Amino acid sequence: MAGPKSTSSSSTTTTILLSIPFLIVALLLTRAPTFTMTSVAPTKAWADEPIKLITTPQYATKKTDIFTSGATHMALLHNSIFRGYNSIYQQAAHVADQDKADFVGYCLTWYRFVKSHHDDEEQSLFPKIEDLLQDKTVFDETHKEHEAFLPGLAEFEKYLGGLKSPNDFSGDELLRIMGTFQDSFSDHFHNEIPTISKLSEHANAPKEGTPEHTAAVTTFKTWGKATVTKAGVTDCVPFFLLNLDRTVEDGMWANWPPMPAPIRWGLVNIAGALHSGWWKFSSCDAAGQPKELWALRNVEKL
Repeated sequence: MAGPKSTSSSSTTTTILLSIPFLIVALLLTRAPTFTMTSVAPTKAWADEPIKLITTPQYATKKTDIFTSGATHMALLHNSIFRGYNSIYQQAAHVADQDKADFVGYCLTWYRFVKSHHDDEEQSLFPKIEDLLQDKTVFDETHKEHEAFLPGLAEFEKYLGGLKSPNDFSGDELLRIMGTFQDSFSDHFHNEIPTISKLSEHANAPKEGTPEHTAAVTTFKTWGKATVTKAGVTDCVPFFLLNLDRTVEDGMWANWPPMPAPIRWGLVNIAGALHSGWWKFSSCDAAGQPKELWALRNVEKL
């Protein structure tokens, strides 16, 4: 029969094991963007240039058909990617040595986000829309535009991934590489929005109330929910949400993408805690408000 000492030891072990999850959560919360990120409004150059952000078709036209809605949600996603690009562009030449490792991580996350988005469109979304419309030509120009910026994007990743040390990072070199694909990248991401919205005029566009219409709605919703998480929950999802300005277009998209508030909070603060140092370079804070770019804090007004 176990004595009092054995019972006490077992109780202590159980207490320690039960406390581990709480300790892990507590550690993650100390690294959560909500508690570690400054929320100073931007007063200098921000992430709305050099690439111009997209006005969503739904805001501009007030239309709500499936292709206008689909193009609008794509525009919101593209704007997050644009703010990511612009935040890298604006800060690259001003990153302090002690921040270079985090900045490289932030930049490579942007690359993974863009590459995954591109691949997912080509392999999933576009073929489904082509099948729906019974037309394999609707994205011909889009396919060509995709190919135009991919070599520069690959060089972007090769340079950052090939650094022997983060201290070897050169903002000037990264900006040179970005300059080789900026125009083709911007043109494509802008052009894709009217390409999708104009599909509402296609001869085979499904009529509301038909099974084809229901299938189209499901296609856009399913793809939209999966595409960002597929890119990476602990890196690309926080990147996406921390470059998603919830104040734009009169706050029309403050609750986009639709999800329960605790889920959004967890994706930013729990999933985002793993790479918490990267997110100081983002364009928005944990509440989706534009914030001053980290590397420009001590730079004279640009």
